Amino acid sequence: MSYSGSDPVGEMPEVWLGSHTARSHGVKVARIHMHDWLILLLLVIIDALLNFIEPFHRFVGQGMMTDLTYPFKPNTVPVWAVPILAGVLPIAVFCVYYYYRKDVYDLHHSILGLLFSLLVTGVITDAIKDAVGRPRPNFFWRCFPDGKEAFNPVTKDVICHGDAKVIKEGYKSFPSGHSSWSFAGLTYLAWYMSGKLRVFDRRGHVAKLCIILIPVLIAVLVGISRVDDYWHHWTDVFAGALIGTTVAAFCYLQFFPYPNEIEGWAPHAFFEMMAERNKVQPSGVRANSICMRGMTDIETAFMAADT
Repeated sequence: MSYSGSDPVGEMPEVWLGSHTARSHGVKVARIHMHDWLILLLLVIIDALLNFIEPFHRFVGQGMMTDLTYPFKPNTVPVWAVPILAGVLPIAVFCVYYYYRKDVYDLHHSILGLLFSLLVTGVITDAIKDAVGRPRPNFFWRCFPDGKEAFNPVTKDVICHGDAKVIKEGYKSFPSGHSSWSFAGLTYLAWYMSGKLRVFDRRGHVAKLCIILIPVLIAVLVGISRVDDYWHHWTDVFAGALIGTTVAAFCYLQFFPYPNEIEGWAPHAFFEMMAERNKVQPSGVRANSICMRGMTDIETAFMAADT
C-alpha cells in the first residue's frame, strides 16, 4: 500500500524522523508479526531435521569415479563464516541505518525479511540435497580414504569404508549450500542498499551501483571457492546462486517496494502507518501541530546527513 496523504509523494515531515524507535514501537511491531517469528522457528526446526536425516545414496559405479576423484581439501570459506557473511553483515548494515534514522519499521522488517530469505533458502537447499544425493567431486577420498576401491560384485555400487559422517556429506553436492545462503543474504542486502541509496533514480551515479554490487561480488567469490576447493561441481554453485537470489528477491519485496520506485527507501508498513495517521488526524490539526518542510529531493532528505 502506497502512502497517499496530502504531502507530496515520497516526502515526510522532518519531525517524524526518529519518532518510531525500537523502544517506543518495537514491542508493538514485533507483536503484530508474532506469527511470522513463529514460522521462522518452524523453519529452523525443519532445516535441522533435513540435516539430520540420511540423504539419498545415488548409485556410483567404478566408471563414474572419473569426475569424483578430486582432492579432499578443507574449506576456504568455513561453514561458520557463511552465517556471518550472509546474516551478521547485513544485520550490521541494518543497525547502522537504524542508528541514524531510528525507524523501527525499517529495522524490524529488514531483519525479518533477511531471516526468511536465509531460512527458506536453507530448507529448499537441504531438501533438494537430501532428495538428489549427488556425490561431491571429492567423493572418492571420502568413500575410500585409504585409496583402495571396493565395489559390490553384484550391483557394482561403491562400498564405502570411510567415516560415516564424511560419507554422508559426500552425497550432498547439489545444490551448494554455501552459495545459496551467501546469495540469499548478500543479494537481499544489495536490494536493501539499492532502495536506501536510490541507485535507480536515473541520475547516472555509477558509484552507487558499484557499492551495491560489493555484496553480490562477495557471494560470487564464495561460490567460486566451492569449485576451487572441489566440494562442488559448477552446476551445484549455479543452482545454489539461483535459489538464493530468487528467494531473496521474493522476501525483500514482501516487505519493501521495488528499489526503483519513489517510495523504495522504506518498508510498506511505514507508508501504511502514515496513511492511517492521516485518516485519524484532521488536516487542519496536522498542519498546525507539525512543522513541515518541503522535500523535493528524497535522497537528500533521507540519505544525506541531517543539517
